[in-house]
Amino acid sequence: MAHFIDARSTLVNDAVDGLVAASSGRLARLDGDPGIRVVLRAAPDPGTVAVISGGGSGHEPAHAGFVGPGLLSAAVCGDVFASPSVDAVLAGILAVTGPAGCLLVIKNYAGDRLNFGLAAERARALGHRVETVIVADDIALPDAKQPRGVAGTLFVHKVAGHAAEAGEPLETVAALARRAAGAAKSLGIAVSTCTIPGSPRSERLAEGQAELGLGIHGEPGAERIALPKVSELARMMAERLARAVSGADRLALLVNNLGSASALEMQVLTRAVLATDLGRRVHLLLGPAPLMTALDMHGASLSVLPLDDALERALSEPVPVPAWPAAVRIAPQIFRPVPEGLAGEAFTPSHDAVTAARIRAVAEALIGAEDALNGLDAKVGDGDAGTTFAGAARAVQADLDRLPQAEPAALCRALAERIGRAVGGSSGVLGSIFFAATASALAGGAAWPEALGQGVARVQDYGASRRRSRPWPGRRSRAPRVAVRRPLTLRSPRPTPSPCAPA
Repeated sequence: MAHFIDARSTLVNDAVDGLVAASSGRLARLDGDPGIRVVLRAAPDPGTVAVISGGGSGHEPAHAGFVGPGLLSAAVCGDVFASPSVDAVLAGILAVTGPAGCLLVIKNYAGDRLNFGLAAERARALGHRVETVIVADDIALPDAKQPRGVAGTLFVHKVAGHAAEAGEPLETVAALARRAAGAAKSLGIAVSTCTIPGSPRSERLAEGQAELGLGIHGEPGAERIALPKVSELARMMAERLARAVSGADRLALLVNNLGSASALEMQVLTRAVLATDLGRRVHLLLGPAPLMTALDMHGASLSVLPLDDALERALSEPVPVPAWPAAVRIAPQIFRPVPEGLAGEAFTPSHDAVTAARIRAVAEALIGAEDALNGLDAKVGDGDAGTTFAGAARAVQADLDRLPQAEPAALCRALAERIGRAVGGSSGVLGSIFFAATASALAGGAAWPEALGQGVARVQDYGASRRRSRPWPGRRSRAPRVAVRRPLTLRSPRPTPSPCAPA
């Protein structure tokens, strides 16, 4: 699989340089040893407790993207999915730790525990005050003796960073961090694993499958499931998280994009989670956003933290760190009425069995052809034509009994309005123009064939398309085709009555 890199061997160093270069002087990095990749604040405060975290790269923006006031003092970056060395962690401690001491926030992986732990011991031997907190928030394996540290770690970063910024002593900072670490719970879901830059992609999931509870390094999930609708998925994940924080009636929820889920998917997931019993207990929401990713994994994770006043205050405090998502308080959705003037013509329903049967037949044909039309459209466009037409067909089906079936002109005007409102893009507009022009011709006394022909002609006028008089180059078939000759523009084709108004 292709990646935007120079070489796998310099990937992390190049990425760190890019992060620092884009920080407008807000960040710095240690220099002198390419194996020591430590990002720190350009203007540290030596009088406060230093909060340090880190681990393998590939989880960006965690951890280096969260260096800044009110969050981390420094982040130590290892190779992709590999813990940084003891020397690298010690370098970070020595670079930012003053008399107030430092707190190391460590995810519960063997490599991180060993390397950060030994670095802490060496720093203590040099006379520095060092405390550690281990984060083990993953609930994927309820009976695991060593749960993994995943996105709930970010709660700990914020709580500890807030206390340190406020000038609290090391003991208080560490106690608050441990309280958050012990209470945070997380669960992930993904439909694909991740790809190490410079390596081929390896898939272990079939189409339509998902892994529940997989790790942030692509470790296999606790179980493999058939991917349900997002509302059911949210309910399933929320129930497991709710059991892990039973009794808590005030929660923070962090919705984390594991890498390549689209913004639309993440918004839909967020909505679905907030609609669950767990979601109704959420007071603070962080995200949805890519926060602790797993390279390009197509997945998401949910993290919850039971709140008290101190933790809520710490999470709510704004920080000048671009990658950190501002916590928002959950409030009822605000709805405004649709502006007046869009209702259009009022149609009196009427019924005609033959007309209704024909409309149903056309609608069912369009719905049945959805995949085939999408496949054709994908060869020349964005592959959604079939879905667009099927959406129009379903909208018409839903309103069939409310249409003036027995009045041809009124029926076409009603179809023009319904399709124009229900279908987006150029397809909806052109469909509306077609039926509006057909309606005008019918109202003027034209028979159905002539009226439909006028609808086609009006679509050709507005769509700037014409039937070709010769075959396409390279094709033997002489069947006429419609070709788009220039970009779609709306113009007045000739001085005739508006196609959108009744004749």
